[in-house]
Amino acid sequence: MPTQINELSNLEYLDISGNRLSASIPEELGACKKLQSLKINNNNFSGSLPDAIGNLAGLQIMLDVSNNNLSGVLPHQLGKLEMLEFLNLSHNQFSGSIPSVFASMVSLSTLDVSYNNLEGPVPTAQLLQNASASWFLPNKGLCGNLSGLPPCYSTPATAHKRGKILGLLFPIVLVMGFSIVATTVVIIILTRKKRKPQESASAEAREMFSVWNFDGRLAFDDIVRATEDFDDKYIIGTGGYGKVYMAQLQDGQMVAVKKLHQTEEELDDERRFHSEMEILTQIRQRSIVKMYGFCSHPTYKFLVYDYIQQGSLHRTLENEELAKELDWHKRIALATDVAQAISYLHHECSPPIIHRDITSNNILLDTSFKGFVSDFGTARILKPDSSNWSALAGTYGYIAPELSYTSVATEKCDVYSFGVVVLELVMGKHPRDLLDGSLSNGEQSMMVKDILDQRPTTPKSTEENSLALHIKLALSCLESSPQARPTMREAYQTLIQPSSSSTTVPFSALTLQQGMHV
Repeated sequence: MPTQINELSNLEYLDISGNRLSASIPEELGACKKLQSLKINNNNFSGSLPDAIGNLAGLQIMLDVSNNNLSGVLPHQLGKLEMLEFLNLSHNQFSGSIPSVFASMVSLSTLDVSYNNLEGPVPTAQLLQNASASWFLPNKGLCGNLSGLPPCYSTPATAHKRGKILGLLFPIVLVMGFSIVATTVVIIILTRKKRKPQESASAEAREMFSVWNFDGRLAFDDIVRATEDFDDKYIIGTGGYGKVYMAQLQDGQMVAVKKLHQTEEELDDERRFHSEMEILTQIRQRSIVKMYGFCSHPTYKFLVYDYIQQGSLHRTLENEELAKELDWHKRIALATDVAQAISYLHHECSPPIIHRDITSNNILLDTSFKGFVSDFGTARILKPDSSNWSALAGTYGYIAPELSYTSVATEKCDVYSFGVVVLELVMGKHPRDLLDGSLSNGEQSMMVKDILDQRPTTPKSTEENSLALHIKLALSCLESSPQARPTMREAYQTLIQPSSSSTTVPFSALTLQQGMHV
């Protein structure tokens, strides 16, 4: 990496991952203070992580230095990155302890330091109360109050003294332990013969869930109790391959639980379950529904999510009162949230992830109508060293046209689906007639204002400008040629940084021509 990189003073996104770059990371990188996302993973960088990284106060999305040959201690200056959401230091040779100042990084949603030589206590922080032990293992000797990690001793002297005592007691404990284990094995064998199969499955599933969890408050028994062993009266919807249940845990927290149901397409459904489980354990983004944990067992397979109260966007648009409450300001913000989430999947994840089923049914709304992308059962990780051929997936009316003649899924398929959702937000219904290439009554053009959902109040002038921008963006996303569509990063940037030049044609005079050109 050239030292002259400090001359790129306006650089916001830097992604040089997956190359063969070597030597050390230059200190000069710390001068790029407008950086929001830095990905230098999957290279051959060596040496220590520069202290100057702590000067990148603008980093708020991602810092990924994983899969290199970096060594030395973690600089405490990293704690200055208080706005950072994703920090991946895994698969290096870092040693020493995790700096306690990491606890001040209040925006951090993911901290992965696995596969290093770190030791000592894991800092106490809000993030780490819900952390996965897989973020910290294996390492030389990390400890802490986290499921899967050993507890920390109060001082090194205490630990040394305890070690000497254990050394003296070891021969005695070994003999007694062997006797106890032998007796226990015999009892277990005899007990299991009398045990009901369902009870055995429940116990094994409970163990699986206690190991693979993202929130220590969750427990298998609590989920089963809250749903009365998945009684139908707790069903609040379906999610592709399974039914979704509402569960109130013992601490009062509400969660949604998606349980795999048994169907004739059981193998395909199980594949979707594992796909969603794999992907949601890797990603954290504020507009993607949060997964707390999962249970993967032959009898019990379910995922536990944050409970999003309002339900789907599709359901909201079908409800007259809710559609009125979902005013133009909220709809414009919602489109931006969804664009940001998809842009994150395509451009901030390595390898990129395509959702393949962006629809109004898979966008959930909370009580303030903020949107969350959900249902990753058909999502696909785009691995550069393998074929991305796949069977057709998605929902009719949202599937990109090129998938009718090719089986290669790309990011542009999600872009097309996003365009459909934006028009659906504008129109208040699925834009089926427009997608069919025909305007109503055989007309060659239609006033844009006539396709607007009439249930919200009339848009203000600033909202009219935004709506015109959204319609133009949606139509560019719906281009028949994938190459002609924007990327999701470009779409998101268009929404948050609209061009200062605006059309001189009044919004009320804008027309939609045959072929959907504004």
